[in-house]
Amino acid sequence: MNRRSLREQLEDKNRIIVLPGVFDALSARIAEQVGFSAMFQTGYGSSAALLGMPDFGFLNAGETVDNARRIIRAVDVPVLVDADTGYGNPLNVWRLVRDLESFGAAGIFLEDQVWPKRCGHMAGKDVIPKDDYLPKLKAALEARRSKDFIIVARTDARAPVSLEEAIERGKAYRKAGADVIFVEAPRSVAELKKVADEIDAPLVANMIEDGVTPNLPAKELLKLGYRIAVFPLSGLYSATYAMCEVFEELKKTGATKRTRRIMVTFKDFNKFVDLQKYMGLEKRYR
Repeated sequence: MNRRSLREQLEDKNRIIVLPGVFDALSARIAEQVGFSAMFQTGYGSSAALLGMPDFGFLNAGETVDNARRIIRAVDVPVLVDADTGYGNPLNVWRLVRDLESFGAAGIFLEDQVWPKRCGHMAGKDVIPKDDYLPKLKAALEARRSKDFIIVARTDARAPVSLEEAIERGKAYRKAGADVIFVEAPRSVAELKKVADEIDAPLVANMIEDGVTPNLPAKELLKLGYRIAVFPLSGLYSATYAMCEVFEELKKTGATKRTRRIMVTFKDFNKFVDLQKYMGLEKRYR
């Protein structure tokens, strides 16, 4: 696959980058094989997949980095990593960026929530002072070795403070050097438009099914002025639904005949994990 960096993809202002949320190496391979040119390692999904726990500040830096390493190695397209708040002070952010970039990550989301953070669409969030976030952002910008590594500055100020505060933070983070701005959880199309009208920067829209932000198609978001549309939980929710259906049938009937319609076949699954490639290697080294 012809791998274009996220920065190269952002240069095309006539298209919007749609990022599916992935949470392990398998979901990343599926996203790549259906044709996505980039993807997003979701913290919410990683917390669920690795810990069986909510996106409520339980995931730590080591778990995020380890999961990123596995995901990045599994695919040949850019992976943007949810780095939460950076898991500490500016020095922790500096190290996190150095580690992730060395593994081949395409960039990070870095947010201004109080730690322990929570999913941006949950109630009870709070944000740190802007002047406490800016040194973290500076550390992230200075730690990267290549400009192809994208720094997305995220603010969660909409819920605990106001939309106006979130917009002002977005402007300040852009002025400080952030490549992309992400105002989390606008509550209406009008708010999405206001963000796009007032912040002069490439913008992220976060599309969570049944979240607080209206779920719009990527083309509509592009018209509003957004450059990246993240669908972080679509894969996680659909996989959870399918497994629940299959396991419930198995528990009730001792079989899976009815739910095979929502399963891939043995043969097709082996294609996802490149079985033929490794069988070829086995023959080569026999």
